[in-house]
Amino acid sequence: MNLPADHIRLLFGLKLRQLRIDRGLSVSELAQQSGLSISYVTEIEKGRKYPKADKISALANAMQVDYDTLVSLKLSKKLEPISDLIRSKFLTEIPLELFGIDPSDLLELLAEAPAKVSAMIRTFMDIALSYNMSVERLYLTMLRSYQELHDNYFPDIEADADRFLNEFSPSTGAASPQPVPEALLNNLLKTRYNIRIDYFDPLTHPELVSLRSFFRPESQTLHLNAGLTAEQRSFILAREVGFQFMNLKNRPYTYSWVEVDSFEQVLNNYKASYFASAILIRRDVLVARLSELFNRDTWSNEDFLQLITDFESTPERFFYRLSNVLPSHFGVDQLFFYRFNHTPGQTAFQLTKEMHLSRQQGPRSIVNEHFCRRWIAWTILQELQFLQQNKGFDGTLCRAQFSEYADSGQQYLLISVAHAFQPHFQQNMSVSMCFAVNDTLKQKMKFLAPPHDVRALTNIPFRIVNQTCERCGIFDCRERVASPSVLQKKRQFEATKKAMEALR
Repeated sequence: MNLPADHIRLLFGLKLRQLRIDRGLSVSELAQQSGLSISYVTEIEKGRKYPKADKISALANAMQVDYDTLVSLKLSKKLEPISDLIRSKFLTEIPLELFGIDPSDLLELLAEAPAKVSAMIRTFMDIALSYNMSVERLYLTMLRSYQELHDNYFPDIEADADRFLNEFSPSTGAASPQPVPEALLNNLLKTRYNIRIDYFDPLTHPELVSLRSFFRPESQTLHLNAGLTAEQRSFILAREVGFQFMNLKNRPYTYSWVEVDSFEQVLNNYKASYFASAILIRRDVLVARLSELFNRDTWSNEDFLQLITDFESTPERFFYRLSNVLPSHFGVDQLFFYRFNHTPGQTAFQLTKEMHLSRQQGPRSIVNEHFCRRWIAWTILQELQFLQQNKGFDGTLCRAQFSEYADSGQQYLLISVAHAFQPHFQQNMSVSMCFAVNDTLKQKMKFLAPPHDVRALTNIPFRIVNQTCERCGIFDCRERVASPSVLQKKRQFEATKKAMEALR
């Protein structure tokens, strides 16, 4: 692998420093014995300088090692994790500046405390291996962190979407959603970007059933799954327009299962998807409609569901667009979003997507534990299963709930929508957005404003909840599916500490 010059400098500096320490030499002693200045040796060890051949020879002689041993890029066992990191795609492909990290600062940190950083990196790698974390999953986790850092609102992409709408689909009024017509998207792809659109039948190509689309750059062809709904099809076409309109060259070619080679592809896929949502759900119209909905005296599940229908959107895309505008235009930034999949007849629920803008307590993905079944995100799936099996229901449900954590007392307003997802897989899906009940939320949502008490609202049920069964102390819970093993261990540990204190 050809490494960048700064990485080679760092590897050389780390190796020199470790050899010096192994031989019990200080920086000044090595400088004196090699005939170099202390400051120059320090710059080498920090990866800022790479010495010329004569100076490398002087350093090798001072530490009694061969020239070739010193210039070899192979590090000692202690530094292998750092070597693996430097040789991996992480430092070359992850745009660290997106997270406010100067790459030179990271390299300096590696040089300053290589043993400690090496141990930390090895720990992270072991955790990733233990939970079978793929590179793709790591990229998606980093993307989610990037979204959360920016409250999932990106003015530059919003500006691109506005520029597109002004040019191709100007609004005729703030009261009407008027999504960009599918015909317009089709026409733009064909005439402006010379992209051919073709359809494949998942029934005759069952190996492609999980794909909604894939793009073949060599023939400039966008292949669409013929079984897509109108909403799904419009989004994929808008996403492809986003790639072209924003000139995002390094991109994945598949959707919704995304095969990627780099973090840049994941990031560009997100940018194109954000753009698609922004042109299909206009920001100004959404803000106006939400303001009207929030200004009502009572909450209506049916009106919220109608709002999604008016925008001709899927529930998931609508919730995600909410996560863009609520923090930026309403100041409601203590929220989180998640999606669960459920196969009717089974007891397991799979958390398949999550994003947390709230820094407070909230349900998160926890390995080998069972989520509290009192949250509306699960009960709505159980209700949907019952209606499908007993009433022939094939529509969409919307439910709201106030949830209060049994331990902390933190209250949340949760809005959840459930519907059939991928009928050929016989799965249902719920998407939910959860808002921390605080002063900001009460100011924005009239039905929460004082003197309203969330426990007393008749049209929104109130429930005491927890995070997982394993951590929950509500012992008379009818929904419990596992013993409170984590809580019991915690209490046992606290009892042991008290007993030890008593012995003193």
